Formats: sequence, C-alpha cells, structure tokens
Amino acid sequence: MAFIRKKQQEQQLQLYSKERFSLLLLNLEEYYFEQHTANHILHKGCHNERKVRGSLKICSKSVIFEPDAISQPIIKIPLRDCINIGKHGENGANRHFAKAKSGEISLIFSQVYFIKEHNVVAPYKIERGKMEYVFELDVSGKVEDVVETLLQLHRASCLDKLGDQTAMITAILQSRLARTSFDKNRFQSVSEKLHMECKAEMVTPLVTNPGHVCITDTNLYFQPLSGYPKPVVQITLQDVRRIYKRRHGLMPLGLEVFCTEDDLCSDIYLKFYEPQDRDDLYFYIATYLEHHVAEHTAESYMLQWQRGHLSNYQYLLHLNNLADRSCNDLSQYPVFPWIINDYSSTELDLSDPGTFRDLSKPVGALNKERLERLLTRYQEMPEPKFMYGSHYSSPGYVLFYLVRIAPEYMLCLQNGRFDNADRMFNSIAETWKNCLDGATDFKELIPEFYGDDVSFLVNSLKLDLGKRQGGQMVDDVELPPWASSPEDFLQKSKGALESSYVSEHLHEWIDLIFGYKQKGSDAVGAHNVFHPLTYEGGVDLNSIEDPDEKVAMLTQILEFGQTPKQLFVTPHPQRITSKLKSLPQTCSYNASIACSPGEESFEDLTEESKTLAWNNITKLQLHEQYKIHKEAVTGIAVSHNGSLVFTTSQDSTLKMFSKESKMLQRSISFSNMALSSCLLLPGDATVISSSWDNNVYFYSIAFGRRQDTLMGHDDAVSKICWHDNRLYSASWDSTVKVWSGVPAEMPGTKRHHFDLLAELEHDVSVDTISLNAASTLLVSGTKEGTVSIWDLTTATLLHQIPCHAGTVCDAAFSPDSRHVLSAGADGCLNVIDVQTGMRISSLTSDEPQRCFIWDGNSVLSGSQSGELLVWDLLGAKISERIQGHTGAVTCIWMNEQCSSIITGGEDRQIMFWKLQY
Repeated sequence: MAFIRKKQQEQQLQLYSKERFSLLLLNLEEYYFEQHTANHILHKGCHNERKVRGSLKICSKSVIFEPDAISQPIIKIPLRDCINIGKHGENGANRHFAKAKSGEISLIFSQVYFIKEHNVVAPYKIERGKMEYVFELDVSGKVEDVVETLLQLHRASCLDKLGDQTAMITAILQSRLARTSFDKNRFQSVSEKLHMECKAEMVTPLVTNPGHVCITDTNLYFQPLSGYPKPVVQITLQDVRRIYKRRHGLMPLGLEVFCTEDDLCSDIYLKFYEPQDRDDLYFYIATYLEHHVAEHTAESYMLQWQRGHLSNYQYLLHLNNLADRSCNDLSQYPVFPWIINDYSSTELDLSDPGTFRDLSKPVGALNKERLERLLTRYQEMPEPKFMYGSHYSSPGYVLFYLVRIAPEYMLCLQNGRFDNADRMFNSIAETWKNCLDGATDFKELIPEFYGDDVSFLVNSLKLDLGKRQGGQMVDDVELPPWASSPEDFLQKSKGALESSYVSEHLHEWIDLIFGYKQKGSDAVGAHNVFHPLTYEGGVDLNSIEDPDEKVAMLTQILEFGQTPKQLFVTPHPQRITSKLKSLPQTCSYNASIACSPGEESFEDLTEESKTLAWNNITKLQLHEQYKIHKEAVTGIAVSHNGSLVFTTSQDSTLKMFSKESKMLQRSISFSNMALSSCLLLPGDATVISSSWDNNVYFYSIAFGRRQDTLMGHDDAVSKICWHDNRLYSASWDSTVKVWSGVPAEMPGTKRHHFDLLAELEHDVSVDTISLNAASTLLVSGTKEGTVSIWDLTTATLLHQIPCHAGTVCDAAFSPDSRHVLSAGADGCLNVIDVQTGMRISSLTSDEPQRCFIWDGNSVLSGSQSGELLVWDLLGAKISERIQGHTGAVTCIWMNEQCSSIITGGEDRQIMFWKLQY
C-alpha cells in the first residue's frame, strides 16, 4: 500500500536521526534551513531559572525548538508573530551587531505552538499573549549569524503580499544553495566519475527538502541543505528499474526514480528549479537504463491486462503511475474507483450486478436527482463552465481516508487541527452515502482500499480524534455488515475489484479518469467536467506576472486536486474474460471478437499442448532443409496428415514435396508469372495458388492438372484465404474480393462456380489479408502501411489504422480474435485492439519482419536477414534470435498442435523445424 510504505520509509529515516522533529511540523511551502544545539532557558534571571537541553531549528517561516526530553513539548514560534528578535539583554535597533559576548538569543512574540508533548500526536496547543523565550547556543560565535538570518526571514514573513513573501524566501534559499555544493567526500568510491550536479528539492508528501543533486557513472545522490533527515540519500543506478518525468505544481520539474518493478512507492522524488536540469538528469539515467531495463508504456501494460497477465489492481497502479500520480504528491495521489454499491447487506453477492457501482459514470453522476440539479447550474453558468465544484481526488480527501495512520500529515495540512469529529472518516457506508447524496462530495477511493494493510481502518495509535454529536468517540472505521473484520473487508474489496463484473466494465471507468472522456465534448456527454484549473494545461503559471496571483493560483490548484494526465484519446478496450471467451462461434461482429477457434470436445487437451509449445518456442531447432525452387518461396500449405508440403515461388511454380520420401514429387507451372501464395481446400484434394498474372489457379492433386482459373482482378493477386466455401483474394488493384465458391461434385470433372459476394475497396494496393477464427472478420494490410479491419457479415470497414512507415508485410488475428498483429517493412510489430481499433503496443526491430505466427502473447517472426525472432509481447522484448535462412524469411507455417514449423525464404529453401522440450 502506497502511503503506508512511504510512511515506513520516513520512519526509518526518522530512526536514523533519532528526532521527534519532522518536516511535517513546518507550514506548507516552508523550508528547513539549519539547526543548532542549544538550551531553552526558562525563567531567565529568576531564582527558579532552569535550562532545557535540545535543538534549535531555523526554518523559513518559523523557529522550532525540540527538547531532548520527550516529556517536553516541541515549541514552534511563527516568525510573523515575532515582535523582537536579537541577543538577550541588548536594546536598540542594531542590537544584533553589538559586541557583547552573550550566546543567548531572545525572541519576543505574541503566539506559540506546543507540539507532541510526551511524544503524543495530538492537535497543537496554542498560547497567545506577549512573551519572551531565551535560547542559549552551544557555539556562542554563531549567535550573530543566526540572529541576522532570523531577522531576514522575519522581514520576509511580515511582507504584506504573499507573492512578495514567497519571492524573498526563494531568494534567501537560492543564495544558501549557491554558497554550498555537493560534498564529494560522500561518494561511495574514489573512482566515481562526476557527470552533473545541480540544485533540487526532494519531495515527500506535503513538504519539500532543498539541497544538491549529484550523479556519477554509478550512483545518484541527494544531499539536503539542512542535513535532515540524513546527510546523503544515495541510489545505485544499477538498482534503478523505472524513471518518470513528473508535473510538480503544474510545472515540468519533477523526476521520480523507482528501484522496483511494480511498487507505486518510489525511492526518491526530485523537483528541479530548471526544466533543463530535470531533462538532463532524466536523459542520463534513461540512457543508462536502455541497456538494462525494458521501457513500459500504457499500451504495453494494457496488452498484459487484457490478456490476464496483470490484475485489475496492478493495471490501475501502472496507469496511475504513468498519469503522474505519486504517493509523494498528495495533490496527485493515486486514484482508485468505488466498486461496491452495497454496504448494508449481511452477505456480499459478487454474482449480482446490483452489488456494483456503475463504472460508466463519475461519482457525481451516480445520483440522478443530484445530477439534474448540477446540470441546471451548469447550464446557467458563464464560461468556463464546470459541473462539479470539488474534485474526486485532493490532499484533503487522501488524508480523510488515512488520518489514522498519518495524523501528522492531517495536522500539517490543517494548521495543527483534526477535522470536526462528525466529518471524519467514521463509516464506510456513511462515506459512500455522502458521495452519492452530498452536494459537494464526489471523491473516489485510494489504493489502500484494495491492499493488504488494514491499519488505515483501525485506530491503533489510540488517537484522540474527537467526540461525535451522538457522544461516541471517533475510533475504528465502522465496517459494512458483510465484513467480519478489517482484514475481511479488504479481502472482499479485493475480490470485488478482481470480479468478472468489474473486469468487464473497468475500461469504462478508465475512459473517465485516464481516457477520452476526461476532456472535451466526450467529457460533457459523460457528465465528467471539473474545474478548468484541475486539468493539465488548464493554466499557464509562467504567463501570470502578478506574484500574489501566481501563488494564490498554485495554492488553489494544489489544495483542490488535479486531474490525471490523459493517457488515452480513444475508447479503452475491454478486458478479455472467461465469460466473453465462451460466446458461440455463430456470432456477428460485436461478439465475434471474443470467439475462440477449434473443436470444443478436445479443446482442453489441444490448448494445453499449444501452451506447452509456445512456452518452449525459443527451443526451436532446425530439423531438415531442402532447396526446391529457383526463386524466393512465397507460400506453404501442408496436407492434413502432414505428409505432403505444397509451396509456391516467384519462379512461377507450384511444387509438391513428400515429407516421408524427402523427394520433390511434382512441379506445376500455370504461367510465366510469379505465384504469391497457396492453400489447401478441406479434404486435401485441391490446391489453390494466387498469381501475379491477376489470376487464382485451382489444381487437382488426384488428377494432377489445373482444374479451374478465377480471373477476378486487374492486377497481381497478393494473398488468398478460404473458409466455408468462400474465397477471399487480395490484390494490387486495391481491392479484397469475397467469392462464393461452389466446389466440384467430382474433382477434375466439373468446374467451380464463383459468385462475387463483396468487394472491399482500399486506396492503394493490398499486400496481405487474414481471417479471424470464425471468419467473421478480415484484416488487410496495404503497401502504404495501413491496416484495415472489416466486418465480413456486413462487408463494412470497422477500423482503418495507419500503422507502418512502408508496406505491411503480414497481419493476423490472435486466436481469440481480440487483437490483430501487423508486421511492416519499417521493422515494427504493432498490436491493435479489434474492438476499439486502438494500437495498444508497438515493438521495433532493426530490420523488416516479413512474416510471423503468434498465439496472442508470443510471436515467431521471419526477418529480412533470415533469422527467426521470438518476441515476448507482454514483456516488450525479443527473447530469442534463431539462425535460419541466408536470405529473408518470406513465409511461415505451423501445424495445429504448434509442434512443427516450416519456413520458406529468399534463399529458395524450405526448412523444417521441431520443438525440442
């Protein structure tokens, strides 16, 4: 769980420093500069004078004294409330320049805060009235410098305009950073080579810590200006797994570094003062990672999620990460959906759709009556219009849920106070009801609701969170009746998130939060419009010249919450679920995308053998090879029993090769033009070949002669497919034609009869086609790189996707018909979601991939150089290179059991491959 992990890391750093003090005691946007060992002198000059030992900390807006004895409270004096600052016992405006040897500093002020007395986290105690505190520094020689610093910061705090205050404090900070540099003695090794050094701030929830960033050839370092919470934070580059550029305060200044693959909690989050520094550091680390770690995109994660290799929880974590959501930034904390709608039943029925929230609507649109009121206001509102006056994710909402494990964060955010007891996170059911009915409450959930740690639901710290109107104390969160314990609640919540219903509908919520319904007219239609300031690009802070206005705008944005970075601009594909996979084969387009091929009776056995084969595809070994053509091989077809292999070639011949006798048995020529592909009709009696002479030829195996010729195109026929007495032919004449082929009653005695059923028109020549398993869909690829998906039941175009820079060499559906894979002359492999037409993954090689076979997860492709490449689509990498032909691999065939493979190449050879496992 993100926040809990982050808090544990900070506690470990806290143990390093052995302090009660933390940066959360500072105000928002305040900096910690330095600390001095000192005594707080109580009752100065009186008979009962005594000294309290501790540490005096100088911050940009306050002075904090932390006593060594935990029974004593931490003292915080806001500088804006100070009346006089100087050496104790000296008078006059220039008393801090006096020559007295006093090591004592006097602060006269009107307000003071007492914090963590007896180390108990509780609302701050405030004492008001004019008073004087005296602090004695151990090193008296530093008194003048400390007083000078305090006076300078006091002047900044007392400026009338907030923008002027911020500007002066920033100038003081930058001056301090300019006078210091990274301590090279902190390098792990004397042989390290410095690459770059710059100023930056380490970001943690609600606070930032200024200092120096340094990167060498082996390590990334951050040295805090104050030395808190430790002198140096060090990350070994070899441990880095992911890096992300971040928006921080709507500016492109953030960089987050992860040493884990899947955790949402990063190892360091840095905010730079200049975008160029951020970009330079990112480039250096990214260049280092190129040789070690595969980069993941939203599309690659989508493919893994669709195919069941990522859970719904994991996928949402990755999307949050890619959309700039970070557990270090509470204004951009990861957002998760409310899933369950039933918080009153004694049993949670995950088979009942009524149990679940409608994921196609934002929280604000779930209550029809409330939505109508909001829409009425929206219609009457001047531009810029918005439907919701509050956001679904903000620092206040995050800490509303997490106050029991992060009370100090809540106190920091709310100036030392907890919220009203009746407004606290008291009950799951109450919170959900308020989200449905409340006039301004539209909040979603956070990852912790679907994690393993129950501590945010339990008041294990025994915090005094107040008393409700009914008289009961705020304690543990009240759970719904169907949850027997906090552990049971989280377990059932996780079960709901991973349920079939949510898997089938989660893409609808993704469209709202990360996708195409986030902005524009689609957002209006989905009732998903928030305040313009919450959106990326909603305001240009650099264009605001008035410093007061800029600070106020930034504060409003950070406190209000921010909409995630938009990841998708087209509808998000649905997840493949077992329910969808089991639809009948006789479906039309809308269902055919989920059809699965093959006979159901032995499906389990066949699928098991296929899975075993593809899991061992990297162990492919060459068994035999034969040179039987004079030019490049263009097509391979194999008889049902595997004994006869038919091949076509650019040498214009169709060859029949006996696998048993290892002999060439027939060579047939229909014209002097190249043949482009071949296939066997069911029954193994007829071979069909397509030719560059615009014709399709039918050859009778039994009678050894040409049986028929289909003259159906005005240019070369590039590829043919056959299913259920229908012939599909692609041509350079820019068409794909669908023919009804009535087979001969007696092979060799009667001609086929063909009727043109449909003509699928393209803008340019078509180089490849393929059918899905149920033959309800067809994919085509053109010489200009366009992939088109057609609904054959209506002969209509569903999607046209510009995919490649150059010819589409091959394209094919996945076995479940959910995806299309295309290979191009540009060396790219692209995965397209059939339902939405979205290109969801793209992998690149350094040469064209001419042909391929795939199982939906892995690909075996034939390359221009003659190698066979094994691709792991889900891991976005090439997992094996297998030496094969001496020229380009031009065609590839695999048997139904996936155990035997034949390839053909420009080297005129056919190669027989076996899987060895």
